[in-house]
Amino acid sequence: MSKVFKKTSGHGHIALYLGKRDFVDHLDHVDVVDGVIKVDPSGLNGRKVFVYLACAFRYGSEELDVIGLSFRRDIWIQRIQVYPPTGASITKTPMQESLLKKVGEQGYPFSFQMPTNLPCSVALQPAPNDSGKACGVDFEVKGYIANVADSADEVIEKKDTCRLMIRKIQYAPTNNRAGPTAELAKQFMMTDKPVHLEAALEKEIYYHGDPITVKVKINNETSKTVKKIQVSVEQLTNVVLYSSDTYVKSVCSEEFGETINANSTFEKSYQLTPLLANNKEKRGLSVDGRLKDEDTHLASTTLGQGEKEMQGIIVSYKVKVNLMVSGGGLLGGLTGSDVTVELPLTLMSPKPAEVTLD
Repeated sequence: MSKVFKKTSGHGHIALYLGKRDFVDHLDHVDVVDGVIKVDPSGLNGRKVFVYLACAFRYGSEELDVIGLSFRRDIWIQRIQVYPPTGASITKTPMQESLLKKVGEQGYPFSFQMPTNLPCSVALQPAPNDSGKACGVDFEVKGYIANVADSADEVIEKKDTCRLMIRKIQYAPTNNRAGPTAELAKQFMMTDKPVHLEAALEKEIYYHGDPITVKVKINNETSKTVKKIQVSVEQLTNVVLYSSDTYVKSVCSEEFGETINANSTFEKSYQLTPLLANNKEKRGLSVDGRLKDEDTHLASTTLGQGEKEMQGIIVSYKVKVNLMVSGGGLLGGLTGSDVTVELPLTLMSPKPAEVTLD
């Protein structure tokens, strides 16, 4: 294996081993979370060793937990006993076989199968002066020593635990289809004919950092003048916990001083590139979850199958094309208005090339 991720408990009696920390959601299934925990029985004092995998929504800093409030809500959690072994037959994965060779006789394999309706790892961007861990959805594998798997009465000391953060991620589908089209005909007060606006994207899926081409067609059959065209990309973050709240933030917006006179047509393509680098000051913007301080990017669109409702954070994008139409005649600006169409946008990362290990 190219790399092993390890975390040892404070007293050294248990240690977690994982061969990877990114697990892919393929829509119809999620990669199995497979690892090994090393157990030194001499330090257990008759207690057992458990491992859990938890998906949680964090909406406050860990430092605030000392006042007795929990700022973390588990969306999904699964626990298994690894020591003493329960006698259940386990088919070891190739990853676990490799880890067991490294860990030795004190290693015990564990596996978790996540359901397909869990959200992906997403963080909400903190303000520049905020400290502590960002709010968002995270996944944690935790090994711990206890008498029972889950008891409200049993206090598990920090030195009896070891944890590794992992990520659940999605990659863009390989079959990229033609992009969406939207059109609108809007009639204004004091006019008998409309302004026709049509907008289209070249393809359905765009990768992070790639320019997005928006094709705009206008047929102005009115006596008014189109003074300006605004093209923007908005991120919609739907936080689904106790209730459902949606936050909309513009991540890229440009204005073009095009003039489309009365009774004329216009056609042009515009390019926008939404980048996290241009949105560093926006608190609450959704970004792809990160395990350490490595660079990340805007959160990817959340793909779902539609049958099961997800909890946590669901991210989507849309492109908006807005025409600013000036009023004419005696009423002037009073009869001016905007013409707007919206297009769904899928923004994701491509699946990386497969890495083969010798």
